[in-house]
Amino acid sequence: VLYSFKDLYYKDNVVGNTAHSIWLNVQGYLWAILISLFFGLTLGLFPIFRSLFTKQVDAMRYLPLSALTGLFITWFGLGDPMKIAFLALGILVYLIPVVIQRLDEVEDVLVQTSYTLGATKWQQIKTVFFPSIISKITDDVRVLTAISWTYIIIAELLNKGAGIGSLIYTKSRQGQIDRVFALLLLIMFIGIIPVSYTHLRAHETVLDLVCRLLL
Repeated sequence: VLYSFKDLYYKDNVVGNTAHSIWLNVQGYLWAILISLFFGLTLGLFPIFRSLFTKQVDAMRYLPLSALTGLFITWFGLGDPMKIAFLALGILVYLIPVVIQRLDEVEDVLVQTSYTLGATKWQQIKTVFFPSIISKITDDVRVLTAISWTYIIIAELLNKGAGIGSLIYTKSRQGQIDRVFALLLLIMFIGIIPVSYTHLRAHETVLDLVCRLLL
C-alpha cells in the first residue's frame, strides 16, 4: 500500500486531486458555517422562531442526503457548485442544532448583566453570545470533518472528474485495491490534522504531539 503512493503521485496526480477535494471542502464549510450561524442565532435567540422551526430543523438530520443527489443535479448541474451545495447541506443540518445548543449554554449571568447595562439585542449578540460560542463552534466544526469527507466522496462519484472520490472509484473499478487503500489512508491523515491541532499544547511541536498520542 505504501509503495502505491509513488504511482499515485507520478501517474494519477494525487496532489492535484487532493487539493481539489480540500478546496471543495473549504468552500462547503464556509457556506455551511455562515448559514448555520444565521439560522442558529435566529432560532436560538428569538423564541417565536424557535417554537415555529426547531422541530423541522431537528428532523432534517434524518434526511438521507445521498438520496437527494438527483435534486442537487437538477438544481446545480454536475459541476463543482453542486458538490459544494451538497456538502454544505450535509454539514449545516448538524451544525444548526449545535449552534442552538451552544447558545443555550451561555451563562445567564452574562446575558442578564448586559441587559441591565442597557444593551440592545444586536449588542448582546456581538459582545456576549458570539464570543461565548465561537470557540466551541470551532471545535464542533472540526468534529464534523469526518462527515464532510463522507459527503464530498459521494458528490465526486456523481461526476467523476477531479478529486479523491473520483480517483477512488476509478482505481476500484480497475482493480487497483492497493491504491484505493492508500487514498483512504490519505483521507484519514487529512482528517487527523485539524483534530490534532486542538490537542496541541503551547510550545509543543507536531512531532511532540504525535509521540505523546502514540505513547
